[in-house]
Amino acid sequence: MSLIIAHRGASGYLPEHTLEAAAYAYALGADYIEQDIVLSKDSIPIVMHDIYLDFTTNVKKIFPNRKRKDGHWYVRDFTLSELKKLNVNERLKGDAKEKAFSNRYPLEIGTFKICTLSEQIELIQGLNKSTQRNVGIYPEIKNPSWHRKEGLDISSVTLNQLKDYGYASKKDKIFFQCFDSNELKRVKYELNSSLPLIQLIGNNAWNESDDDYSQMISLEGIEDVSKYAIGIGPYLQLLYRVSTLDGVIRPSKLSHYARDNGLYIHPYTIRKDSIPLDFDDFDKMVKWFASELKADALFTDFVDLTIQAIR
Repeated sequence: MSLIIAHRGASGYLPEHTLEAAAYAYALGADYIEQDIVLSKDSIPIVMHDIYLDFTTNVKKIFPNRKRKDGHWYVRDFTLSELKKLNVNERLKGDAKEKAFSNRYPLEIGTFKICTLSEQIELIQGLNKSTQRNVGIYPEIKNPSWHRKEGLDISSVTLNQLKDYGYASKKDKIFFQCFDSNELKRVKYELNSSLPLIQLIGNNAWNESDDDYSQMISLEGIEDVSKYAIGIGPYLQLLYRVSTLDGVIRPSKLSHYARDNGLYIHPYTIRKDSIPLDFDDFDKMVKWFASELKADALFTDFVDLTIQAIR
């Protein structure tokens, strides 16, 4: 059965990347829990998907005058003590006025706080102790080149903290991911990390890195990825094609390239409220990726529903 990765924790049910979302994902049966990492002003690894605070916190209300000229409030500009004054809310759309997913956790209810990487690791390791399970972590360093321009080496800081908590080798319950291929190569060859690396693959329009993902998904691109990473993390639509002859959904060339080069396939993101139009319903989508594609792991906002669909 495919490993189940809690995407930003139990983000389908609670505000993403909070300790509550991590604890609920653990309770729902996740095999791994994801942590996106950005650095604070005092260089502390913070669990947050964006380098901005605009879309998942009340920063505009608490620190109305701390935005940059581009109109964004940056995690980088706040110390941990300042970040702890903020409340975390359900993710907003790009205009920061409406929820990204209308039927998810209400904006007006609850008090959730930003957490650090160390706080989330300690929660998961504590639960591993008390439950006798062994749930892993799945950190992603966000925008390493941007952090470097800000004078911060997010890779070194994060790797050092992971090592402090016992995550330093391939045998440890961890995957380490990034969209930036040059940074993953640096992690492996310059920083001499033995962690299992996953190359995330996105869309060039997302500006996640300077990589050309259209080239990365070619045979030559995947052959290069296999030299430094043990797997790929593509978005769902890259892994299948719909036949124009019979309408059957089949694995894409990328899927075959990855398998031929011995790479794990960890696609993102399984959501019941955002199903690709090529699939009739949630269960059929999950079963295709788990049974037809035989994905090694699935990133999902809905851990319980994904497990149920597979079983």
